[in-house]
Amino acid sequence: MPAIIEERRSYVAGRWVDGDGSFAVENPADESTVAEIGVTPLAEIERAITEARRSFDEGVWADTPAAERAKILSAFLDHIEASHDTLVATMIAEAGQPVAYAERAQFTSGLALGRATINLYQSMRHEETNPVPIDELVLGRVALSVRRHEPIGVVAAITPYNGAIIMAFQKVIPALMAGNSVILRPSPLTPISSLVFASAAEAAGLPPGVLSVVVEEGAAGAELLTTHPAVDMVSFTGSTAVGKRILAQAAPTVKRVSLELGGKSAQIYLPDAVDRVATGAFMVVATTAGQACVAATRMLVPQDKKAEVLEAVSRAYGSLKVGPPSDPAAMMGPVINDAARARCERYVALAEQHGGKVTTGGGRPAGLERGYYFEPTVLDVPDNTNPAAQEEIFGPVLSVIGYRDLDDAVRIANDSVYGLSGQVYGKDVAAATAVARRLRTGAVNVNTALFSAYAPSGGYKQSGLDRERGPDGIRAFQEVKHIAIGELR
Repeated sequence: MPAIIEERRSYVAGRWVDGDGSFAVENPADESTVAEIGVTPLAEIERAITEARRSFDEGVWADTPAAERAKILSAFLDHIEASHDTLVATMIAEAGQPVAYAERAQFTSGLALGRATINLYQSMRHEETNPVPIDELVLGRVALSVRRHEPIGVVAAITPYNGAIIMAFQKVIPALMAGNSVILRPSPLTPISSLVFASAAEAAGLPPGVLSVVVEEGAAGAELLTTHPAVDMVSFTGSTAVGKRILAQAAPTVKRVSLELGGKSAQIYLPDAVDRVATGAFMVVATTAGQACVAATRMLVPQDKKAEVLEAVSRAYGSLKVGPPSDPAAMMGPVINDAARARCERYVALAEQHGGKVTTGGGRPAGLERGYYFEPTVLDVPDNTNPAAQEEIFGPVLSVIGYRDLDDAVRIANDSVYGLSGQVYGKDVAAATAVARRLRTGAVNVNTALFSAYAPSGGYKQSGLDRERGPDGIRAFQEVKHIAIGELR
């Protein structure tokens, strides 16, 4: 395995900053220390905010023509691409991710997303006339009514541990392309890989203050970013509980807050698609160990076929190899830490206390004494009120629930405080699509899936606010200004 990223300092307003102490980043696959990384002094996070404010207000980046911003950001992405070996090795070490996930889902997809986002921004109109009726224009002596999309200002981007790089691409590139200044604060559990964005900023020649990357062990810096009056927007991906705290922290300064939060997504199988359940179940836990907010951890199947579904899914999970990234046969790695594993154990116990049954898994795999592993687990739950069907576990635990008819399936799927994603499978595509249209969720995949810079993601209900990716994801980092233009008389 190649060496990991060597840098251990944060990057603030164009210069590298030594840490005020350090903390250990742990490898969840074997509980070893990946590296000691410096803690950004709180005064330096304050300086990152101040310099971001200055760089934006002076227009050093926001007033740069879009074509020039695109050129610099393309060089920025080129630097990240050239860092392939060390970046992938770092992601594997600090997150315990299988090689395929770090390589394809984060590195390759992230770069493609970044380049496509630049192209998407350039294809959009950022100043256009409003469709005001001519009689209103005449009445107001208006020659032109213009809607202008402008950068929002200083953006705090706070990313999670489970997809540190791909989530940073989703926030940093559209925010910068729109002309904002950005402060990236990665999860303390997986901070090292995000330093590649700092070295890319330096290599591409981003003006000082336009992008800073700050690292911390706790949450004091993040709280400063979410409360500081000089920060205009917080873009956060993580748990609903933390998202609620960020909303409260941002409220006194009326910041814009974009949140992609938790989920308890349902995968619904029409009667003609039950033969697809093993593949659908596999997708929940393979590579991510269920640590994905969009993971469809509720499997809804016809009640009269539930027994055969449980047998098929349990057989599939029982054959799935769990192990460290160094094992090429391993298709699922560890969860991120001991607390995450304990959460899996707690919800399995709660499921059983409320009438659920474990049909496979439910504990720690044999032969893996070190590392935070949990078996891929199938739960037979009697109904959707079971705690394992209501709460986001964020681990490799799947609940199988029977439905009477499609109306009942839709009711069960929508019976959740979350609404981030969903899946519907059916050979009758029209029927499956009709079900998808009734789901109260931000995205639904019917027999397939799409991850693209041109297609949005985001949640209904307590799964979040606003959207990432797609035109809506760019607009999230912009303000709308109306300009009415007329002649003096």
